[in-house]
Amino acid sequence: MEMQTEKDQMLWKQAKKRVGFKNHLYTYLAVNIFMWVVWYFTDWKHETEGEEHGGIPWPIFSSLGWGFGLFWHFMGTYILDNKVSQVEKEYQKLKDKQK
Repeated sequence: MEMQTEKDQMLWKQAKKRVGFKNHLYTYLAVNIFMWVVWYFTDWKHETEGEEHGGIPWPIFSSLGWGFGLFWHFMGTYILDNKVSQVEKEYQKLKDKQK
């Protein structure tokens, strides 16, 4: 019964991490879509004395910076989380040996 409770706790922890990542992803998409739409309708077609406004679109900085953080959040939630589980399994083996 105790082992089942520990497994449930591990699954609950993993589920919370995944929901957190999904919320982060949805927020990222909503905010970045909004910023790109604002850029499109304001700066992109803006002309100054007959010259087109050139340069790098300003939303790229937040999209790339935040995207980098989102990538590591994904890695920690879905990819690197397995390593933590392996450590917990090894710890449980050692703990069971002591009994």
